[in-house]
Amino acid sequence: MTTRSSHQLVDHLFRHEAGRMIAVLARIFGAENLCLAEDVVQDAFLKAIQSWGYNSIPDNPAAWLMRVARNKALDIVRRKQSFNHISRELAARLDLVTEQHIEQLFLDDEIRDSQLRMIFACCHPILNEEDQIALTLKAISGFSATEIAKALVMQEAAIQKRLYRARKALQENQVQLEMPHGTALASRLETVLLVIYLLFNEGYNSQKADELIRKDLCAEAMRLCFLLTEQPALQQPSVYALMSLMCFQASRFESRMGEDDTIILLEQQDRNRWSKELIRKGFVYLNHSSKGDTISVYHIESAIAAEHSMAASFSSTNWTRMLTLYDLLAEHKPGPITELNRAVVKAQLGLHGQAIEDIFAIEKIDTLLQSQYMYSAVLGDIYLRAGEKEHAKKYLMLAMGLTCSVAEKKLITQKLGTA
Repeated sequence: MTTRSSHQLVDHLFRHEAGRMIAVLARIFGAENLCLAEDVVQDAFLKAIQSWGYNSIPDNPAAWLMRVARNKALDIVRRKQSFNHISRELAARLDLVTEQHIEQLFLDDEIRDSQLRMIFACCHPILNEEDQIALTLKAISGFSATEIAKALVMQEAAIQKRLYRARKALQENQVQLEMPHGTALASRLETVLLVIYLLFNEGYNSQKADELIRKDLCAEAMRLCFLLTEQPALQQPSVYALMSLMCFQASRFESRMGEDDTIILLEQQDRNRWSKELIRKGFVYLNHSSKGDTISVYHIESAIAAEHSMAASFSSTNWTRMLTLYDLLAEHKPGPITELNRAVVKAQLGLHGQAIEDIFAIEKIDTLLQSQYMYSAVLGDIYLRAGEKEHAKKYLMLAMGLTCSVAEKKLITQKLGTA
């Protein structure tokens, strides 16, 4: 294999294996020594680049990497006294780690368990929401700081600060890599689901100028949620509901963008391009979520997405039932976005005047119209549907200046052409 192809394989494996390796190593070294776990993983991948560029690729590259990481962990345990950078606390911790214990942690079932523990540590309530997302992408998903910055449309220096702040908080608060129990599990699980939900949304509505959908972020969110569904203690209705929602949304990926990078709205999408397999899985998970007597925002949003999936065409969508669902969502998740989407549904029912009134009734709408593309774009579109072209032009032009997305600018230009 050429050096270039071996580098490509290492890059691919890093995304898929780094999180698993870090999770296991963090159980050995402790969450407070996350940097040491990351260093060991980096060292393993560096060895892969050096070895595979000159020798044949092993039959099981992922297992090879795990073996190198395991051996490095064993080496640190055996030689802990000779490592100047190891703190007294870490040395004491390593005294309790046996070689047999390390071997056990690298078994498949234990790797999966370590990942779950790591997810809950990254979503610990001592961290703020932004730091939780950044740390999850770094420690669990194997994203580099550069990749996280691109995904979240931020400066890399800001991401580095978030990661430093998160690691420091884990260290100072001596956060343990363990699954919460009892009442603590419910609240912690809610935080984990929110981080996964936000991660998926970052990908589904990317803020990148040249990329409307970040499929890698969406796929990672779905992978993390799937891990939760495999753990008996975490097989809660809300987990299944979120997994269902993501399946329904992901089923429409291939129909959302045209070949010329233009946005294809739901009304114009070719439903034959929707993934029938993901829709089928969405309904399977939605059925699982119906067990129990609790309802979450993920249940309602998944039910809304299911309505779209059940409709043979846009015109046959049951908008009356959709409005009922949005009324319910407004009770569980009040806020500007919910109110905006409910106004869109009212406009589909021909209630343009009510829809416009509802948008102007949103709290701080003047600020939102001047600062966030979506509000002025939706308002302009509803005015256009109502035949009020001057108002439509005003808000569509305002939206044009608020978005950096090339695809969104093209869509607005199309609408302005009919105004």
